Amino acid sequence: MEMVPSEEKQLVPKEGIFWSCRQSIFEEMQKRFSQIESAAEEPRVLCIVQDTTNAKTVNERLTLNLPASTTVNKFYEDVALKAGYVNGTFCLAWANTGDMAPLDQASEMSLVLSGFEAGKRNFLQLTDKDGEQPQIASDESGTADSSGLDDSSQDRFIGPLPRDGTVGCSSDYSSPSYSYSSILNKSETGYVGLVNQAMTCYLNSLLQTLFMTPEFRNALYNWEFEESEEDPVTSIPYQLQRLFVLLQTSKKRAIETTDVTRSFGWDSSEAWQQHDVQELCRVMFDALEQKWKQTEQADLINQLYQGKLKDYVRCLECGYESWRIDTYLDIPLVIRPFGASQAFGSVEEALQAFIQPETLDGPNQYFCERCKKKCDARKGLRFLHFPYLLTLQLKRFDFDYTTMHRIKLNDRMTFPEELDMSPFIDVEDEKSPQTESCTDSGAENEGSCHSDQMSNDFSTDDAVDEGICLDNTSSAERVLKPKSSLTFELFSVMVHSGSAAGGHYYACIKSFSDSQWYSFNDQHVSKITQDDIRKTYGGSSGSRGYYSSAFASSTNAYMLMYRLKDPSRNAKFLEVEDFPEHIKRLVQREKESEEQEKRQREIERNTCKIKLFCMHPVKMMMMENKLEVHKDKTLREATEMAYKLMDLDGVVPLDCCRLVKYDEFHEYLERSYEGEEDMPMGLLLGGVKSSYMFDLLLEIRRPDQVFQPYKPGEVMVKVHVVDLKSESIAAPVSVRAYLNQTITEFKQLIAQATGLCAETMRVVLERCYNDLRLLYVPNKTLKAEGFFRSNKVFVESSDSTDHQAVFTDSVLWKLLDRHGNTIRLFVSLPEQSPGSLANRTSCPKASADSEDSFDGAKGSRKSVEAILEESTEKLKNLSLQQQQQQQQQQQQQHQQSSSTSDSQKSSEHSDFEHIESPAQEQDAASQPSQTENCTRAASDTENQFPSEERSDSDVNNDRSTSSVDSDILSSSHSSDTLCNADSGPLPLANGLDSHSITSSRRSKAHEGKKETWDTAEEDSGTDSEYDENGKSKADTQYLYFKAESYSHEDGSGEQKCLLVHVDKRITLAAFKQNLEPFVGVPSTQFKVFRVYANNQEFESVRLNETLSSFSDDNKITIRLGRALKKGEYRVKVYQLLVNDPEPCKFLLDTVFAKGMTVRQSKEELLPQLKDQCKLDLSIDRFRLRKKTWKNPGTVFLDYHVYEEDINISSNWEVFLEVLEEPERMKSMSQLAVLTRRWCPAQMKLEAFREVVLESSSVEELKEKLSELSGIPLESLEFAKGRGTFPCDISVLEIHQDLDWNPKVSTLNVWPLYICDDGAVIFYRDSNEELMELSEEERNELMKKESSRLLKTGHRVSYSPRKEKALKIYLDGGPTKDPGQD
Repeated sequence: MEMVPSEEKQLVPKEGIFWSCRQSIFEEMQKRFSQIESAAEEPRVLCIVQDTTNAKTVNERLTLNLPASTTVNKFYEDVALKAGYVNGTFCLAWANTGDMAPLDQASEMSLVLSGFEAGKRNFLQLTDKDGEQPQIASDESGTADSSGLDDSSQDRFIGPLPRDGTVGCSSDYSSPSYSYSSILNKSETGYVGLVNQAMTCYLNSLLQTLFMTPEFRNALYNWEFEESEEDPVTSIPYQLQRLFVLLQTSKKRAIETTDVTRSFGWDSSEAWQQHDVQELCRVMFDALEQKWKQTEQADLINQLYQGKLKDYVRCLECGYESWRIDTYLDIPLVIRPFGASQAFGSVEEALQAFIQPETLDGPNQYFCERCKKKCDARKGLRFLHFPYLLTLQLKRFDFDYTTMHRIKLNDRMTFPEELDMSPFIDVEDEKSPQTESCTDSGAENEGSCHSDQMSNDFSTDDAVDEGICLDNTSSAERVLKPKSSLTFELFSVMVHSGSAAGGHYYACIKSFSDSQWYSFNDQHVSKITQDDIRKTYGGSSGSRGYYSSAFASSTNAYMLMYRLKDPSRNAKFLEVEDFPEHIKRLVQREKESEEQEKRQREIERNTCKIKLFCMHPVKMMMMENKLEVHKDKTLREATEMAYKLMDLDGVVPLDCCRLVKYDEFHEYLERSYEGEEDMPMGLLLGGVKSSYMFDLLLEIRRPDQVFQPYKPGEVMVKVHVVDLKSESIAAPVSVRAYLNQTITEFKQLIAQATGLCAETMRVVLERCYNDLRLLYVPNKTLKAEGFFRSNKVFVESSDSTDHQAVFTDSVLWKLLDRHGNTIRLFVSLPEQSPGSLANRTSCPKASADSEDSFDGAKGSRKSVEAILEESTEKLKNLSLQQQQQQQQQQQQQHQQSSSTSDSQKSSEHSDFEHIESPAQEQDAASQPSQTENCTRAASDTENQFPSEERSDSDVNNDRSTSSVDSDILSSSHSSDTLCNADSGPLPLANGLDSHSITSSRRSKAHEGKKETWDTAEEDSGTDSEYDENGKSKADTQYLYFKAESYSHEDGSGEQKCLLVHVDKRITLAAFKQNLEPFVGVPSTQFKVFRVYANNQEFESVRLNETLSSFSDDNKITIRLGRALKKGEYRVKVYQLLVNDPEPCKFLLDTVFAKGMTVRQSKEELLPQLKDQCKLDLSIDRFRLRKKTWKNPGTVFLDYHVYEEDINISSNWEVFLEVLEEPERMKSMSQLAVLTRRWCPAQMKLEAFREVVLESSSVEELKEKLSELSGIPLESLEFAKGRGTFPCDISVLEIHQDLDWNPKVSTLNVWPLYICDDGAVIFYRDSNEELMELSEEERNELMKKESSRLLKTGHRVSYSPRKEKALKIYLDGGPTKDPGQD
């Protein structure tokens, strides 16, 4: 047998060592399988992490599926390994929440205890730490996925990708082929980015360019701010100085620009306006010049950026030259000449074209002062002086006159890194002093930069347009001699990515310190190469005509900045140690501010923010607030903070309060914290989180009470004790139980808490609304019965026989059913409602005795007695027999309602009393005499409430409702009368507390069926309060109703209101009848408006519908005015003004009735139009016609009948048109069209004129138009208008866009389809030539048409976006409302 040495250096058999190794391998595999088994059984947490630190990875996700026992510390390590970052250089925070508090990286708590949910997706965000980007792990450290991580959604490495594209902008504006060669974080580039407020990328690009300009930055640092002379908030140079200091010294990855924009006088809305970077450059330079007046920097802009050129005209016959010297801040270079098919290939070609003269000949000849005649001449520009910092604007934005759209030219244009400007300088000596006609002509105008665009007048106007009013000032300038070097080096390329409709700006800037190019893309700064610069030349594939790239999205250079290569002038950046003293102080202040901000941010990250609730013992309402407590604060300290936060000092002692875990949604007390008063809040709440799945409740006890411990796992039950004798339900008593308890055990628990007898106890569980379940199975558990975390039960224990009845037939069920359906409403009464007064109005014969009692009534304009006297006079022709029949009918109704009351209870023992009308409160014997002397009449509300009608119309103008209808006492609706016969005060029902429920005056709920009726709504869309027999439908059923009066103070004074408790199954008709005694008029004479949260009011008109859509504390407003009856419709009347800018004007609300003729409705309208609208019309000089949105339609003839000839519906709208001559429409066979003449030679449209046709013949239409206009029949052309009335169209489009002279013989066929009145017809003379417009005239007309069409709300096809002018306000901003921000 072969022997081998063992580990103990003893010889053992070779087979033994084999079996030993095999056994150890088997045990190791068994151990691994055991771990895998246990891991498989353990819950897993799916974490989805979004990397928000990188522009490219913001749409990517890291997915980790980890065991639930994984600690937060280990979770950070796994994310770092998967993302390729150095652990500790980033933060992880919960996503989709308002708070971004990061997870504690040092925490050893498991993911589940830290708020992660097993089996669900947990969304997190990877963010910067302390404002710095995460550090990328080195290649040696490895970036492969750990074997312990399960990536279920991705099988590739997701790490930081190159920062590129257009952050914050549409993906359309990013070039797919554009990428930077490398990506470095802030610590390696040494530069700080700028935060994009919304659309301020253009501002960021310019600011970074100025910051990277040594001469500008150093000059700004040398300027010292005097706080005594100016507010630092509005000082533009000071805020720029602060920004530059932060860009040079801050440790943040990016800083905000809000302080700079605030110094411009901008508000937050300006952040959403994108402007042109060249326009901003000029306006900001102008603002700096104004701010730097009388300082050493007064001429800084001119010294650095201003150049000179000569605008000349030379006569070709005598050689005489007329010229003027202008100044410029930038040179606008045309990309593609107007009308050319080829663009300039380079900046040098564009510069050569800029100075290329043009010949003035033919009709454009120049008048020579020396020759004294018009001669051929040469006109052009010559550069006399180039600035130290040369700015070139590549004019990529143009206008397409064919499509009437702005476009962007994406043609390729190269630009050199070094630009020699010597070929473009004028070597001739200047012939006059430089100051002659010298203007600051930096404004860019459409086209090239010629003399008429650079004159003194134009430059001043342009400056005013851009927000700065400048005076001409001469300045000493350095004059470059021709022999001087004119080589400029490129150091900034401002790039625009996008189209003419919008896009994104960023800057490529070369540092003069190390000659390295960097990309400054808002908050991202990265290194780039010359290849990246060359990619900004532009260029598009293919050729599709002149405007081939009109709407293409592309990335190309827009503005270039060069610096003169002159060692004697080229400056270097000031280092921190070389800063002036005032800058050093500023650096120190900003450093301290940044440190303070960092400390505050650290405190925020360790602060627990959780909802706090408290039932206030005085206000008796649940108060809500947000408790912010540091995680190291103890529970005792947190309780004291909550005590002060809820303002309980002096209300209850602190030792009577404690914090408990609370579920506000279920109103459930989860647990209390006995013995944990010194425990840190971070441990109690499970760590610092952005949101919690639970809340805290500050529980309050009385001094003689002891806090009850709440244990986890218990359920809370609110127990309401029901007393059948008093028909009341007591306040809830809280009882805590366990789900595995039986019903018998639960009854014993309730008996201990309430003192009721468990033997006779009935327990009813309310699982949800109107779902009542009697718990009668003794051994059934609470869980089986449907108990949850928070429950509500009703208990009753008595020796009555009610428990023997079937539950749904029992008194208990009826009481609980009524309790569940009763809601509380707040009802606002009309100001002068007679029913709201303390004393009721007596009969007219006694009015003299009671007159004094109303003299001091607040807000009254006329005594109620006088109103009743007027009403009596208006109704004196009503027969006494009709009045007596009405009173008898009301008595019968009252007796019927009384007979339905509970026979077992007397009215004095029940506070559910039906509120009777005043007439019914009289003694039965006195009623006949009272009836003889009282008239139940509606008051003349037109005279009684004039001011109320006006104010209501103003408040509720969008619905055009008025508080009083002017036709309450119209002759056809005057049979409804009112008698306020009693002279005593109106008895109101006793107040209803929050738990008392009284009996209902109705039949059994399970027997009572809601009565339905067939009324006018089936065929007319409206409800009627009366059935076909004239009986009020509100009398058919009585449900619970109780009202208490109270006064409410508002801005206009004291408002009379009612607090109403009512069964929401009551119909609107019955509800209105119950309100009659308080309003003081019959239910047919007032309207009910529901008030929504935004104070909008909508009238409730469906009388047969219940109040089921209402809920507790809803608001209702009562307005006087006749409610609709059967067959009536509320109608809105608008005036049609065909030739006004606003052709549709609201006039009034009125009521039309079924069966009424159009002429009758016009007769009723006449007095209303005179009184309300001041329109004094005769009945034959106006017409009514159909209104379909804004379009006029069918003309209604006087003999037409509503519902028979004219379909009418609720909230109908109709046009009223005033006629200049008697009505010409006599029959339905006629057709009325609105015609308008187009005059191409004058480029204008004449006013509308109506043409009435006897048929639909095109020949007749042409004959009428020829007769009307004088155009020969053979030359007349017509076209149908498009869109809604008045079919507005631009005069630049109408001549070619409309379908002129369609080949049809009748109007009612395709493509016209004119079958109804109101169609718009344009017509013209085909022999009339279209006016020829110059470019300036066309642009001017285009602006006028744009303004006109925008005002009328119609489409403007040639202006896709209205821009806001860029302005910088030197006085801190425009005048506005202080509350606007």
